[in-house]
Amino acid sequence: MSLVSEGAELAGNRASSVDQGPSIASVGDYVALMKPRVMSLVVFTALVGVMIAPGHLHPVIGFTALLCIAVGAGAAGVLNMWYDADIDAVMRRTSARPIPQGRIAPGEALAFGIVLAAFAVGVLGLLVSWLAATLLAFTIFFYVAVYTAWLKRWTPQNIVIGGAAGAFPPVIGWVAVTGSISLEPCLLFLIIFCWTPPHFWSLSLVRADDYARARVPMLPVVAGLEETRRQILLYSIGLVPIGAAPWLFGYAHTIYGVTALLAGALMVTFAWRVRCEREGERAERAAYDLFAFSILYLFVLFAVLLVEGSVIGRAM
Repeated sequence: MSLVSEGAELAGNRASSVDQGPSIASVGDYVALMKPRVMSLVVFTALVGVMIAPGHLHPVIGFTALLCIAVGAGAAGVLNMWYDADIDAVMRRTSARPIPQGRIAPGEALAFGIVLAAFAVGVLGLLVSWLAATLLAFTIFFYVAVYTAWLKRWTPQNIVIGGAAGAFPPVIGWVAVTGSISLEPCLLFLIIFCWTPPHFWSLSLVRADDYARARVPMLPVVAGLEETRRQILLYSIGLVPIGAAPWLFGYAHTIYGVTALLAGALMVTFAWRVRCEREGERAERAAYDLFAFSILYLFVLFAVLLVEGSVIGRAM
């Protein structure tokens, strides 16, 4: 039986594999469902989109926009955990989550996610911008229906295509201020989109057995570790000019350009180390180091954009 057909069987038995008992959840369990660490990155990139966008947004409206984006990201996380409860139950990394542990019933998680999504989209549309609300609704739909329910279980390109969901927040933030889409937020989208594969594949290298057990066709499971290392290096090399694109197109200052090029060079260095270290603890450490640095890479680039946009840009 192929991995894809096994994935179909697992998806078909998803509902029956999760405890349907009553909830014994705490507030912390519901917070965990919302993936707060992912939410923090979403809010930060959205904040950058808000701060560098031309025009002015009242602080209360700006806070409302960021809150709605955060709640929307939380809703996507909840619905992701609801749908993936069968996968989470058999993976060591996720088996302690509230639904597999039976602390939250699947139906309660589904209702919670839908309410959060409706609140986020409705409030964003009524108080800020219907275009921004439409993008947020599409982002939630894409993450849950396209990535979680389809791509994740059927193709090793799940992270490549599904990465679009995580790349939308700065665009939504920009649209909340300007009411329109232009090239600059699209470049921010492209940075996150191209950053996502090497970021997640570096972790999947050391979690390949976990994904295989859950019958998730991640690239290391389907194409092998060597091909995954090659793809990580290629994407990391491609990320260098893409990361510097806001500067190359004249949207960012020299400080950002130098930072992006240096950070990109370090990203390639870490990826090359992953490519060279193939066995044992050294290979695992190289993959973990790239995963950790990739988070720092994205944070630094967007932090410099934030400083330039809110301090340097305002002074000029």
